[in-house]
Amino acid sequence: MKLTIIGFWGGYPKKNGASSGYLLEHEGFNLLIDCGSGVLAKMQNIIEPEELDAVLISHYHPDHIADIGVLQHARLIQGFLGKSFPTLPIYGHSLDNTEFAKLTYKEITKGNAYLPNDVLTVGPFQVSFLKTDHPVTCYAMRIEANGKSIVYTADSSFKEEFIEFSKGADLLLCECNFYQHQNGKSAGHMNSVDAGRFAARAEVKQLILTHLPHYGEVSKLISEASTEYTGIIKLAEEFQTISL
Repeated sequence: MKLTIIGFWGGYPKKNGASSGYLLEHEGFNLLIDCGSGVLAKMQNIIEPEELDAVLISHYHPDHIADIGVLQHARLIQGFLGKSFPTLPIYGHSLDNTEFAKLTYKEITKGNAYLPNDVLTVGPFQVSFLKTDHPVTCYAMRIEANGKSIVYTADSSFKEEFIEFSKGADLLLCECNFYQHQNGKSAGHMNSVDAGRFAARAEVKQLILTHLPHYGEVSKLISEASTEYTGIIKLAEEFQTISL
């Protein structure tokens, strides 16, 4: 599996950046996980919109879905220009009927409801879900292929169920929207110490902090998380790649 970070800012994209969007590639299959503001423009440095094989959505806050509409229009326009490609499946939960309905657009994209208690097969990937603690319904994901695993927390404050769900993962892509002196629980987010303690208890092999705050020295998040976790810790960066 190859993970490329497209966008990693929480809430909205910082200047010239993008909010949540992650490209996962394996065996020639291109899966986009979340599609926040700025993701489509950034993603075209790597692949074209019509080269996506599927999209997987954690929840319907704008910083995770803002570019779904422009992705749909990009594929529509490329069709007008003569390119031919199949309808793009977009997987999301159906507990918000209004937002879920927007995943389907003409014959361009088709919304598919995942069942959170079941394992979803998307191309070569097996995806398990865990409901997070967030103001709207949101699901973390454990994505597995070829004996490797990535856990993406999406948006959540810490919850005990994360430990078993993430046990032994090769990579933990963990939201970190707050510094250690801040309590993000009421906002449905983790701080740096939460993320480090989570990674240590789950015995993951590597931790990447994402969904980053727009203020302060974000490099401090690493030193704060390292008080709990002694493994590899990195900050999410634009176009950063991790191969497993």
